[in-house]
Amino acid sequence: MTTHAEAATSANYHQAELDKFAALANRWWDPDGPQRALHVLNPVRLDYVATRVPLAGSAVLDVGCGAGLLSEALARGGARVTAADLAPELVKVARLHSLESGVQVEYLVQSVESLAEERPGSFDAITCMEMLEHVPDPGSIIAACAKLLRPGGRLFLSTLNRTPAAFALAIVGAEYVARLLPKGTHRYADFIKPSEMAAWLRDAGLQLEDVSGLFYDPLRNRASLSRQTSVNYLACAVKP
Repeated sequence: MTTHAEAATSANYHQAELDKFAALANRWWDPDGPQRALHVLNPVRLDYVATRVPLAGSAVLDVGCGAGLLSEALARGGARVTAADLAPELVKVARLHSLESGVQVEYLVQSVESLAEERPGSFDAITCMEMLEHVPDPGSIIAACAKLLRPGGRLFLSTLNRTPAAFALAIVGAEYVARLLPKGTHRYADFIKPSEMAAWLRDAGLQLEDVSGLFYDPLRNRASLSRQTSVNYLACAVKP
């Protein structure tokens, strides 16, 4: 008989979501390609982490790493980075780019739940950016991250709020009007309210330290932190 934990570990993904992002693998590192927004958001995400965790010498895990944009940036900051994704095509591109750039990252094709069974308490910081809204059970991801953190370690998350503003900007605006993202990139029902995020963090034994808005201006092609969390937001939680 399969337990709930085993089921979450083996099936906490939508194959259609993996296929959708795998199809973008070869252009992931193109700053003018389909992941243009990620290239603009990446320095803001990195700074959010680096101001809260000393990267130099820290063991950092990047969950749902894609082709490695944030993974390499963290490594350039001095962290010892492990990065995991369930799309082999994306990890292949990430490994190739790492060889070309000379930035060392340990890339894994593995779920965070199974990694938590192998390496509990191994990381000073974990990043999980723009991933939770694409999986069936976000709480399982957060619980696994909590298991992987050392006491005092921090978990960094980013996702989309489930609000009319997020629907208008992230789906209608970005996918259908401006065509910044491929159509179908996001499903409004999967967006996550900060209160829901906070509940999952509490259930995992983590303490929420901060929630900040993440503003992206596609016309000026720039991003920044914001007090407004109605569309994109970042969160930081600590393991006591």
